[in-house]
Formats: sequence, C-alpha cells, structure tokens
Amino acid sequence: MNYFVTGTDTGVGKTLVSCALLHAFAARGRSVVGMKPVAAGCCDDMHEDVRQLRAASNMLAGLGQINPYSFVQPVAPHLAARFAGVRINLERILEAYSELDAQADMVIVEGAGGFRVPLNDDEDGADLVQWMNIPVVLVVGMRLGCLNHALLTEESIAARGLTLAGWVANAVDPGMAMLDENVAALERRIAAPLLGIVPHQMPPDARAVAALLDTGLLEPGA
Repeated sequence: MNYFVTGTDTGVGKTLVSCALLHAFAARGRSVVGMKPVAAGCCDDMHEDVRQLRAASNMLAGLGQINPYSFVQPVAPHLAARFAGVRINLERILEAYSELDAQADMVIVEGAGGFRVPLNDDEDGADLVQWMNIPVVLVVGMRLGCLNHALLTEESIAARGLTLAGWVANAVDPGMAMLDENVAALERRIAAPLLGIVPHQMPPDARAVAALLDTGLLEPGA
C-alpha cells in the first residue's frame, strides 16, 4: 500500500512524517522509497526535503524518479515552474511514480504545500492524488487556525472520492494554547484515525517520530 502525505499548509511537518513512515515500514522489512514530485526553493542540486526522503528510504532510485520537478524559486509550484519556463506535467510525475511503485513494496509520496496547491494553470495537488488513486495521510500543523484548515482539507479529500487513511497532529507551535483540547476537537470531527501526536522537536528526528506513530492502522485490513 502506498500513501500520499499532505498537510494543512506548508511548513507543517510533511517531510518529517513522510520520513517517519519510511523508517517505520522499513523496520517491518518492507522495501520503501520516498517521492517528492515537486520541490521549490532548491539552492543546490537537491532540495532538502528530497535529501531527507532519500536518506530515509532503503531502496535506491534515480533522482528524476524521486523528484521529477525541482525549482529554485521558493514560491508556489505553478509560479516556480512559470519562472523557470516549465509547465508541470502530471503524466511525467505519474510515470516516475509508476516506476517507483514497480520497484518498491511501498512508496510514500510527499505533496507540496497543502492539498489543493496549484501545480499548473489547470491542475492542482488534489488532481495528482486522484490520478495516483492512493490513500492520504494528513499532517495537521497544530497552531492557531489549524482546526478550520484540517476540516476543510478533510472535506476536500472526501469530495475527490479519496480515502483519508489517518492524520497526524504535529505540534509546530510549542506555545499553542490548549493543544490537547484542539487535538480532541479534531478527533471528534475527523472520521479517520489519529495516527499519533508529535511533540515540538528541535531539531526534528524522523526516527523518533516513527516510534510515536501507530502505523499498524495503515496496514491492509487494519
């Protein structure tokens, strides 16, 4: 089973959770590989998110498969692509994804930004997940405003006919008031299971986070 990791926003810990999932399933004896279809804000030959996903994978794959599109400008993907004179082509991404899927037991795909982030003038991240047709894991960046963002994202996932397999509460704001109460409010409203609560970390440790996630809930038949 492959999973698409999305978030309530950018900077909410999608890479951290994606790497944690890779570590967790690798520990179960799976061959795993992470994929970042689109990365923006690359200052060298490899985006930091891609570097982390590659390090957490236990299967070697080409950079073009793991990260088909990489852009220098740290802006929304469709704008970064336009600046580079490129149009993001979903078929190219799907081809790379199919190649990884044929090689690994599990592919963890990390989206860019939030679920509906534009990828080109006509298509967005939700369209990409629909084409992949895989379950979604939602990372909720626990901070003021996250309840609305989380619930709207859940609605959008359901509206596309996709499965929300689970969600992760990531304490991105160490000073968030009433953290436990906010998590409880989401638990009451989101039908998918809470996979784990990640405390604020500095620096983030994906291996440690792997131990906090109930990945058994993501196993087939769970």
